Amino acid sequence: MLKIKNELVVTTDDYKLLVSYLNGGHERTAFDPRNAAALYAELKKAKLVDKIDFPEDAVRINSTVQIKADGKEAVLQFVLVTPDKANVKEGRISIMAPIGTALIGFRKGQQVKWKVPAGEKTFTILDVINESD
Repeated sequence: MLKIKNELVVTTDDYKLLVSYLNGGHERTAFDPRNAAALYAELKKAKLVDKIDFPEDAVRINSTVQIKADGKEAVLQFVLVTPDKANVKEGRISIMAPIGTALIGFRKGQQVKWKVPAGEKTFTILDVINESD
């Protein structure tokens, strides 16, 4: 999973939860080991902040995200959730899914490269909505 160079920012709570998933601390956690390794590498480079200092337009767990692939007209919208709450039909994508790990910590307007079966695609984050906790 390669990304265009942008500062990655993650809440301390999200960081702890993601590392717990990566270390097998939760049941029903199925994800690609290569994707997990890439996520762990990204998390080690992330700037950790408290929720109160987290940018409103950055992607975190429970963010509603709109993205658009370069060269495509379709806009995808989904909520990034923990694996136990994921349901693609209801628009809830797991943070441990490749697109989830690609987007975590990046902000509205930034571009993210994501490996898909057909190669690598570049997506632009069009909007990020974070509800108040």
